[in-house]
Amino acid sequence: MQNKGLIKFFAIIFTLVSVYQLSFTFVANGIAEDAKAHAKGDTKKELAYLDSIGKTDVMNLGFTKFTYNEVREKQINKGLDLEGGINVILQVSVKDILKGLANDSKNPTFNRALDRASKEQQGNQTYLDAFFDAFEAESNGTLKLASNEVFYNRNLEGEIKLGMTDDQVKVVLRKKVAESVESAYGVLRERIDKFGVVQPNIQKLGESGRILVELPGAKDIDRIKNLLQSTAQLEFWETYKVEELGNFFVAANDALKKTETKSATTTAADSTAVKENKTTKVEDLLTDNKKDAKKGTQDLGPLFSKIVMPGQQGAPYVAVFNVKDTAKVNSYLNRADIRALLPVANARFAWGKTSSKTPDFTELYVLKGTSDGVPPLSGGVIVEAKDTYDQFGKPAVSMQMNPVGARKWEEITGNVSKQGNAIAIVLDNQVYSAPGVSKGAISGGQSEISGNFTIEETKDLANVLRAGKLPAKAEIVQSEVVGPSLGQEAIDNGILSSLIGLLLVSLWMVIYYGRAGWYANVALAVNLILIFGAMASFPGGFVLTLPGIAGIVLTMGTAVDANIIIYERAKEELREGKTLENAVIAAFGWKGAMRSIIDANVTHVLTGLILFIFGNGPIKGFATTLLIGIFTSLFTSIFIARFFIDRDIQKGRSLMFATEMTKNWFTGFNFDFLKIKKISYAFSTIVVIVSCVSFYFNGFDQGIDFVGGRTFQVKFDKPVNPEEVKEVLASKEVFESAEAKTFGNSSQLKITTKYKIQEENATVDKEVNEKLYAALKKFYAKEISYEEFINTNEGKNIGVVQAVKVGPAVAEDIKTNAYWAVIGAMIVVCLYLVVSFRRYQYSLGAIAAVAHDVIFVLGVYSLLYKYMPFHMEIDQHFIAAILTVIGYSMNDTVIVFDRVREFLGGASHHGSFNKIVNDSINTTLSRTLNTSLTMVFVLAIMFVFGGDSIRGFIFAMLVGIVIGTYSSLFIATPVLVDTISSDDKKHIEEEHNV
Repeated sequence: MQNKGLIKFFAIIFTLVSVYQLSFTFVANGIAEDAKAHAKGDTKKELAYLDSIGKTDVMNLGFTKFTYNEVREKQINKGLDLEGGINVILQVSVKDILKGLANDSKNPTFNRALDRASKEQQGNQTYLDAFFDAFEAESNGTLKLASNEVFYNRNLEGEIKLGMTDDQVKVVLRKKVAESVESAYGVLRERIDKFGVVQPNIQKLGESGRILVELPGAKDIDRIKNLLQSTAQLEFWETYKVEELGNFFVAANDALKKTETKSATTTAADSTAVKENKTTKVEDLLTDNKKDAKKGTQDLGPLFSKIVMPGQQGAPYVAVFNVKDTAKVNSYLNRADIRALLPVANARFAWGKTSSKTPDFTELYVLKGTSDGVPPLSGGVIVEAKDTYDQFGKPAVSMQMNPVGARKWEEITGNVSKQGNAIAIVLDNQVYSAPGVSKGAISGGQSEISGNFTIEETKDLANVLRAGKLPAKAEIVQSEVVGPSLGQEAIDNGILSSLIGLLLVSLWMVIYYGRAGWYANVALAVNLILIFGAMASFPGGFVLTLPGIAGIVLTMGTAVDANIIIYERAKEELREGKTLENAVIAAFGWKGAMRSIIDANVTHVLTGLILFIFGNGPIKGFATTLLIGIFTSLFTSIFIARFFIDRDIQKGRSLMFATEMTKNWFTGFNFDFLKIKKISYAFSTIVVIVSCVSFYFNGFDQGIDFVGGRTFQVKFDKPVNPEEVKEVLASKEVFESAEAKTFGNSSQLKITTKYKIQEENATVDKEVNEKLYAALKKFYAKEISYEEFINTNEGKNIGVVQAVKVGPAVAEDIKTNAYWAVIGAMIVVCLYLVVSFRRYQYSLGAIAAVAHDVIFVLGVYSLLYKYMPFHMEIDQHFIAAILTVIGYSMNDTVIVFDRVREFLGGASHHGSFNKIVNDSINTTLSRTLNTSLTMVFVLAIMFVFGGDSIRGFIFAMLVGIVIGTYSSLFIATPVLVDTISSDDKKHIEEEHNV
């Protein structure tokens, strides 16, 4: 080996650098464990401890020191599936941004285009591009984007001018939308930084308007979702007094009686809340008629029957309603004929914020806007906000306004003081409080929001007000919540499968290759150090996930692949009578094993890159570890093992690349693969046909990644019957439609529903959580509270341990990405094979084998998903498995094809064309079977010990590796032979039989 000293130098340097980089992770993990032990489950105490030592030196290398903050930035971070916490993808509403840029244009063409874009947006198409297409279709050239009815207005003054073409306007709009998303990103980052979690991660996802937020260790799920989705649209309105609108509500109730079904009655059971509030006749306040009651029941009308308690005279709210009735009341009040009865034109209805003490009830307010129907004062005037306590010692938020806001605030408070009404403080269309003003106008711009707050709520509210409002609403379109106990279980499973996989592979290499196997194992150990060192060196920090651990364990199987190819070639050279030195030189040469290794790994890298490009989240982590592992494996297999082999040569030691027991294994094969090609074609054709029929009739168990929905992994304190749970959840009172399946053991279920998946806001998310809790609490032996059930507390072992939500738009993007990833991988690899092998027939053979493998695996999943004891969903993890199968199938095929090319290209092998091809296949069997066996070993261990969450993912790869080995021998090569012309075959035979 030339330049041996230089290569040894770099190998030592790389290893030392990797160990150095990994040392930060070891130190950071140790300190994190100390913080947890100190805090004893108290997250705030844990964070305070870590913050207190942030600037303290915790690592001393003699020549330099590092503080805890510096060490933490350099460590390998654990993903949510290992750490626990919450991961969400927020979609900033580009539709709202466009409305704002158009100054809320009422132009019908513009608004139809906005609605059409929402309906017709395709997978991976941005909303902005969909809007441009929709606007062009709706306007049909009659309306320009630069018209004064659309984007030529004061909001875009100086940037859009009359006469600009639509293409010119599109450039400006793209820039403004990008600025708005950047602004949203900044606002969210400021909110998250103040929230208080260890190592939060926030990043923009391309140009889609989506923002990824990861909060490791976060536990209060509902609170976090509210914090992230709040636009912080603060407004100050005057309220109408209840007596000012009494006649309107009477008229509205009478009008509704004529159109709504006559089922709105109050019975003794329904009026409990009313009696508790010492009111039995709603009309007593709003009107003085309609006293036609029977004993025990009153015909109140559609609107009045929903009232729990009317507002007292002078109250800032009209009445109290049940939260579950708010949607129906909204539908009544928003009807055009009902709004026409309003005596004022600038009124707006709004609901009050519910309290923890009375979460089922809320007040209805009627707000008084300006002549334009907008609030007289907005939150843009707030320059400072902080959590405090009001005069009664209750949590509140104090705000300071700028001079302009202070003057307007003085004017509004003066008016309210004279009129005797109130000021409604509205945040994101919800009335937080409505105080009156009794002592005249308030000067100075100082104001306060008080009400039924917890301390955490006032901290969050002050936080979002300081950070500022989002430029448009941001809705959670995808989320994943993982409990810390599930994360620890994943770590334990990952470590166990890694250790057993490493042990088995190492043991097999020693048993099969003897001392050369030990050299491969040393290379494997160095390889693992380099992999983790590379991860620790990633700029911005690498996030290790459970699929990432699977990628590392899988790399153990592939790490010895190059060694196997080299060792098998060396054994062939030794059998031909070469000396050990010459055999090693030939094996490590380009015409020996190197060409096969490079071709096989290039195809593997290409599929890994496509997986990285089209995957997201954990799948990206899997692809990253796989790609790193390919390069480090090549380096260690080719160079590290070679050091020890060359040392044996120099010392004159015998090295047979086998043991006495294994030296004749997988040798002497003389099987005629081409003779049975009709049988293999028939078998594979039947498999493909059966699979396609199953696709049509049986379909797939599509995960929510592809169809959208919500999935909950719920642990119970006793075994439960999934059919009973499904019956309860699928009732009309809960989700109407749901699935419940045993997951792992009989006391754990995986629950899936599409309930209100189209509605992407925190209120719906909380409603789903509450419905789930209400429906499932009876299945527990001991009473469990909502907080215990839904939040991810330390040491939690019952309740929701994982929750995933995928919106329909994201699901469509994932499905589109998956489709192009699989197709793209096949096309790219085939193009490489055409370039490398110089014959298109090799590509045809490879693509036939890969297509066969993909259909076979899909067929297995379609046929068996209803019967297997583990989940076999078609989701992102499955697509990652399919792409990995494509890579390994190509790997096997390339090994065979390289030997076929070698035999056909030389003149040392005689006989017919088919005999030469058969001989080439038989000589590769030891490599093919050995490589496949090591992979099957590793995958089988991961399947058994890797945990329920990745079992379906591993099973797909396990099936794929086995069938990929078959297709390389019985499909790819026969197709290659059958597509080579008779003239070419005859020419080759003439050259080989001279």
